[in-house]
Amino acid sequence: MTVYSAPVKDMMFLFEHLKDNKNYNEIEKYKEVTSDLVKDILEEAAKINEEMLLPLAKAGDENPCVYENGVVRTPPGYKEAYSKFIEDGWVSLTCDPKYGGQGMPKTVSAFFDEMLSSSSLSFKLYSELSIGAYNCILSHATEEIKNTYLPKIVEGKWSGTMCLTEPQCGTDLGLIKTKAIKNENGTYNISGQKIFITSGDHDLTENIIHLVLARTQDAPKGTKGISLFLVPKYEINDDGSIGPRNGVNTVSIESKMGIKGSPACVLSFDDAKGYMIGPENKGLNSMFTMMNLERIVVGIQGLGLSETAYQTALSYSKERKQGKSNNNSNGETDLIIKHADIRRSLLNMKSIIEGERSLSFWMAQQVDVSLSHSSEEVKKDASDIVGLMTPVIKSFFTDMGMEITNEAIQVFGGYGYTKDQGIEQLFRDNRITPIYEGTNSVQAIDFVFRKISQKKVFDNFMKYVETEIQDCSKVDKLNEHVKKISELKNILSDFTDWISPNGNTPKDDISASCNDYLRFFGYFCLSFIWLKTMRKSYENLENNKEFYEDKLNTGNYYFDKILPRAESHYKSAISGSKYTMSAKFN
Repeated sequence: MTVYSAPVKDMMFLFEHLKDNKNYNEIEKYKEVTSDLVKDILEEAAKINEEMLLPLAKAGDENPCVYENGVVRTPPGYKEAYSKFIEDGWVSLTCDPKYGGQGMPKTVSAFFDEMLSSSSLSFKLYSELSIGAYNCILSHATEEIKNTYLPKIVEGKWSGTMCLTEPQCGTDLGLIKTKAIKNENGTYNISGQKIFITSGDHDLTENIIHLVLARTQDAPKGTKGISLFLVPKYEINDDGSIGPRNGVNTVSIESKMGIKGSPACVLSFDDAKGYMIGPENKGLNSMFTMMNLERIVVGIQGLGLSETAYQTALSYSKERKQGKSNNNSNGETDLIIKHADIRRSLLNMKSIIEGERSLSFWMAQQVDVSLSHSSEEVKKDASDIVGLMTPVIKSFFTDMGMEITNEAIQVFGGYGYTKDQGIEQLFRDNRITPIYEGTNSVQAIDFVFRKISQKKVFDNFMKYVETEIQDCSKVDKLNEHVKKISELKNILSDFTDWISPNGNTPKDDISASCNDYLRFFGYFCLSFIWLKTMRKSYENLENNKEFYEDKLNTGNYYFDKILPRAESHYKSAISGSKYTMSAKFN
């Protein structure tokens, strides 16, 4: 079995000491979200994740969702857990109180998202997609639709999905064929097929609200002709009660490598009644409200699975005896945690995970500012930073999730390759995260060709880095790290000039190097946030020496052992694409 104890102490350290975004601290409604309140929430969240949801990970893997007589049935224990989950109000955590939500900030929900990902990613996906649908409806639907659908989604009685992919198109949504025919009463008949629909059908909720991309009659070709529609599994009566079955049916579910407790459905829409969300032919813009926040959450999935892999490997290393360590003086077999190479593996994991948690918390503050600050200009600047960082969080965290779950298996040796220990499931469950919500290669291409070319936004992010460098230059014990990040910042400047689509570098060279650039930027971002984390640790060292000395040791390890990887990506990239493009794949 895997081992997981929610890292509440580390999360509270971040909430109490890294919540230093001036604009975030100006948001009036979050001033009442005190440390005591957050600690209470996180401790309760830890209990439900450790005691109720963690066992569901194995249960869902061994007894996956099944499709019987047109109905998808969830694994044993899911119904009971979901009932308790919504009874305790966890779906409503960040939702608007107007619709029955608790109104907590993303700085809190990011921690909860990580816990859910750590305990049972399959179970998490049911509510995760619902919150995505909630955000999209909240931002783009009419008041009538909001009042009809949002309270039930917030309550958890209705769930949501996003229906984009079709057999002939995944990334290239311009190829969508699903049709929407307008009726005289303003509704639409939706017809077509969607595939890989996460939580597309199940037995946990009374209704499922599908957000579907489709084309109206005479719509322009490509992505300019896509509209967004709300299509419920069951129609809603005028009094808000559940009505007759809509024209949405499950054709099949996929047999998957991982996250087996969550169904990936093939859905058929046959003249299903739908309601347009947002302007006609602007559906992709509306859907991106859901997709972009979802991409950040997918990054946190990679972080959460990494944490469980690390804790499980650490626990095993304290029990398994093999060989004798170099400093062995009694001749007896040692626990493997005494071996330098095992300690290297564990610290690789730990330094990346804690850096990612700090960066996701930094990012959560920007998200909250982009959604809730009183100044439209401040909101716009924060939204731009979120847009810049989204592909980094999504890709870097999930790629590191693959590295960390793989390394955790290695710590187990042969036992890691068996199902008994549960560690191999984390690798399989995480394998989807670099793929869905836009593959990591697509994220890297988007980052290079669209995001970094917005020079003002890129420069605004670098101002945060420069400010941190200035603050840390006053701390003598951080001088070496300040020097390293300053040197890396200069390399990043050269790298950015070289890879810019507006420069002279051949396009093939750029395209072949997008992943290298994003990896470089990911390691750089973690060095920035580790610098901030270490500064705060020195400031509070006397308050809890054991905790902060461990934090500082982990940060030092990151700078010495992990950060040097960044420069190798730069050197690889600028070697160009000559051999890549001249290869003969016969």
